[in-house]
Amino acid sequence: MTSVLQPAFTIVHHMAALDVPAGPPNSMAAILACLQAGADVVEVDITALAGRDFLLVHDDSLENETDGHGPVAACRPETARQLRLRQAGEVSSHPVPLLSNVVEAWLESGSPTRLQLDFKSVDPAVDDETLQALVDLVAPLGQRVIVSSGADWHLRRLRQLAPELPLGFDPMWLIDWVPAGVNRDPRTFPVRLGAYGYFDDHLLASERRTTTSRYLRQRCEGMLGLVPGVQTFYLDHELIAQSLVDGFNWAEALQAEGIALDAWTLDVTNPRACAHAPGLLAAGVGLFTSNTPKALAELLARSSGAGCLPSETG
Repeated sequence: MTSVLQPAFTIVHHMAALDVPAGPPNSMAAILACLQAGADVVEVDITALAGRDFLLVHDDSLENETDGHGPVAACRPETARQLRLRQAGEVSSHPVPLLSNVVEAWLESGSPTRLQLDFKSVDPAVDDETLQALVDLVAPLGQRVIVSSGADWHLRRLRQLAPELPLGFDPMWLIDWVPAGVNRDPRTFPVRLGAYGYFDDHLLASERRTTTSRYLRQRCEGMLGLVPGVQTFYLDHELIAQSLVDGFNWAEALQAEGIALDAWTLDVTNPRACAHAPGLLAAGVGLFTSNTPKALAELLARSSGAGCLPSETG
């Protein structure tokens, strides 16, 4: 038997990022390059089209990321196949992938790489057609896929439609924290700066009734009940780091419930992210979303000594 070192953390490739980009974010070229590189997890954004498919874009308007016009939700798949991605504001030669394209590529590759689909559509549906289409499209991937969202209403219905589908929750519209001096869009939810220094519209944040650490624990406990059987929580690294300063460890609390914690988005080009990364790893965060995945993995490995956990192989 020989001892092989296995990483104590997992890197999530944000929008199919590599340190040297192979294509625009969310592009098929970038996705295929991540698969070829053996990425552990590749995250892409999906937004519902006017049909039984999804477009790999972050925003609900085609103008922001493609050469199209109008709402993504009004675009049909046959039209979407003609769209091209924008890169640095300019229209590129890269088609905008559909989720059906991505699933096909995953199946053809046979890769063990996990696919994270960050579902960006917000509006509650009048029926189950869109969510059922999502369930049907990803069913061939089994446990190699996880659907994440900040829309807990979508996640609860997905749990009912597909009890075995792995789900991840980002409570970004429920609690947030930003450093002093950082401009934050006042229209972004949650809109109110609460009594404990976190943006939070909940009654518990309206005035100080307890310690900050206990407030954070109570908010965490409340969020745990929103999505039955959730597998992963996704939190901004700034929020996790400030919570540790205030005496609450999200990773520890979630792990007690069998839930993993992903910290986003940590890039080595961001000094604050670099400063936070070692402390988050030491606190038990096991997943790190990054646009600089290789460089971040090297930083985390250095910060943890060997940066690995030994395992036995034959």
